[in-house]
Amino acid sequence: MLQLSIAVTIPDHEIELTAIRAQGAGGQNVNKVSSAIHLRFNVPQSSLPVFYKERLLALTDSRLTKDGDIIIKAQQHRTQELNREDALQRLKSLILQAIQVQKSRRPTKPSRSSQKKRVDKKKQKGKIKSLRRNNWD
Repeated sequence: MLQLSIAVTIPDHEIELTAIRAQGAGGQNVNKVSSAIHLRFNVPQSSLPVFYKERLLALTDSRLTKDGDIIIKAQQHRTQELNREDALQRLKSLILQAIQVQKSRRPTKPSRSSQKKRVDKKKQKGKIKSLRRNNWD
């Protein structure tokens, strides 16, 4: 069971974990042992609340398929158990990141004093540059 919050959990039967062989270098062991984990989680058929499902399906993430499956491949660690934990933690962080509501941005204006300071600095720079000119004719 994957605990997302106090009230929301994902039962184990909804998360499909498959052991596969890891890619890349690893010597003789990499061709014999299935230490990588392939996690598959179907969002529409899960027991998550509707808000969670809507936010997850609205993601533009390469790990989300058109059918609504989240696919995560974990192969960073040498053991299957560590890769399983890594895949579950990555699923949890993806779901928690998707449900966070972004704070809406309010456009701001520069204050009157900051505008005045900016114009005064421009005038001062212009004055300095005009004094540098050699126009004594």
